Amino acid sequence: MDYKDMQFNTKVIHAGQVHDPVTGAHVSPIYQTSTFVMPSTEEAIRLNQNQDQGFTYTRFGSPSAAELERKIAILEHAEAALAVGSGMAAISTSLLTVLKSGDHLIAGDVIYGCTFALITKVLTDLGIEITLVDTSDLSQVEAAIKPNTKCIYIETPANPTLRVSDIAGAAEIAHNIGAKLIIDSTFASPYLQNPLDLGADIVVHSATKYLCGHGTVVAGVLAGSKELIDRARFPILQVFGAVISPFDAWLLMQGMKTLGMRMERHCSNAMKIAQFLEKHPQVEKVYYPGLPTHPTHEVAKKQMKNGFGGMMSVDVKGGIEAGKILMDNLEVVTLATSLGNIDSLIQHSPTMSHFDMTKEEREKVSINDGQVRLSIGAEDVDDLIADLDRGLKIVANKLNG
Repeated sequence: MDYKDMQFNTKVIHAGQVHDPVTGAHVSPIYQTSTFVMPSTEEAIRLNQNQDQGFTYTRFGSPSAAELERKIAILEHAEAALAVGSGMAAISTSLLTVLKSGDHLIAGDVIYGCTFALITKVLTDLGIEITLVDTSDLSQVEAAIKPNTKCIYIETPANPTLRVSDIAGAAEIAHNIGAKLIIDSTFASPYLQNPLDLGADIVVHSATKYLCGHGTVVAGVLAGSKELIDRARFPILQVFGAVISPFDAWLLMQGMKTLGMRMERHCSNAMKIAQFLEKHPQVEKVYYPGLPTHPTHEVAKKQMKNGFGGMMSVDVKGGIEAGKILMDNLEVVTLATSLGNIDSLIQHSPTMSHFDMTKEEREKVSINDGQVRLSIGAEDVDDLIADLDRGLKIVANKLNG
């Protein structure tokens, strides 16, 4: 079936899935096996040398993972996709696919804390040069180019300040020098943006987040050209072993069926909450790309379709103590790491998701001590606003006596 002209919800529900030809099962089975029987020695040799034509060993691929990969490729308008064991596996696999010792990487200075650690503490040990810049300012990206620049890596929207970078502009810069552009689109999901359509070479997601939507899976995906994805699978996945389990792939397939409906509610709720918090006397600043006050709002309007996402960060008046009081006194919003769940979550970015950064590194990119990150869920928005308002009033009472 050709899904090219179908709308998002039709694609996310049906694309890539095949009803079981043996039993007729409507929901795909879980192929919970480590290895696959070969009908002959010749076929075993052929399949081991042509892994995209069948299955030999689940570390290389499985029917469950392949089904998920077909769906991701369709949703991201890609030639191919690869499912892996975590979001960090997707990020590290994509970077190792395009970089080698002696190469230079330009990356955003606002990125997930573990990605920051990968880039600054691991890739540097492998002989890869690193330059971190504000990727929402393309002049900084251009100024960072070196003769050996081979990749530009950007989160957009970025974690946790929701800074949005111009993907098409970054792609033009990258391709003019023969470099690759990798976009982490986790905060957006394919519902809000398709980076490959804007010129990116690889798009990555922590599938743990919006793609799953229910907090039941740790997984990652990457999508791009068949050439790049083939290299990501062999030799990178082959030797580093960041395989996704068949059960996790199956859970993701079920969670993704409601992605469009969930994202619509996430976006609607988040906009109302951002507007409420922006006017709250206990709030210094709200970081949400849907607000006209956000510094990259215009780029977000141009680049993100269907809405601005369910993520925001908030600087609470009173610093780290205020953030702690708020998080400890919410009843509907849950204190937990991660994001993208059907239910609302809150965390303290400086001490949780971005603990790998020093205080100076955080403050340089506006990750302030009193900053909390909100993942807005699909609850009734009035209940969420009431919960946050009550929590912020407790903050004010405790800090002001």
